[in-house]
Amino acid sequence: MANQAAGKGNSIRACNQARILVAAEAVFAEAGFHGATTASIAARARLPKANIHYYFGTKGALYRAVLANILDLWLGALDAIDVSRQPADALGDYIRDKMYWSRTRPNASKVFANEILHGAPQLGGYLANELRRRVDQKAAVLRHWVRRGLMDPVDPVHLIFSLWAMTQHYADFEVQVRAVLGRKRLSDADFAAGADTIVKLVLDGCGVRQGRAAAVARARLKA
Repeated sequence: MANQAAGKGNSIRACNQARILVAAEAVFAEAGFHGATTASIAARARLPKANIHYYFGTKGALYRAVLANILDLWLGALDAIDVSRQPADALGDYIRDKMYWSRTRPNASKVFANEILHGAPQLGGYLANELRRRVDQKAAVLRHWVRRGLMDPVDPVHLIFSLWAMTQHYADFEVQVRAVLGRKRLSDADFAAGADTIVKLVLDGCGVRQGRAAAVARARLKA
């Protein structure tokens, strides 16, 4: 009985924390860190304000938890760029993953953008250390593909910057995109068209070899 009660308590705790994080992401995206209040977050989560402080302590701690949740998503997406894969598949999957998060979690991108625009007071250390390390790892993969003749020589870090800019545009500048397309809301088809366009631009622009062309490039390297 004690184990059942503990399990139920943990389930309630996890559910409430998840509800608070979703609500906080939306409120921080709309109002920014300074404009957001724990009362407005609690109201969005439909939980007592006391729950915010019980589970997260302070607004600052909750904000950092939201940022950590966002970064987990994006670091996971970067795993698509792996040395064991073909660049066409890896880059295509990464672009589509990032577009998926722009479609389903636009507030996440907006919270991150606001943090960066304000000088990254909470993420400065992370950007200079963990993110830089992960980007360096993926840049090494891109250089490996270039050496194998699977894509044209490009600056790998600036390519990654470009991928972020193109995919996150659909979240950060959603209002502009909707206005130009004449939409009240962006549809799945809009995001699919955007993803297809970005994939084509990146693969063609980087001279990514696919299928038989990749095999020929590898054979030439071995000759």
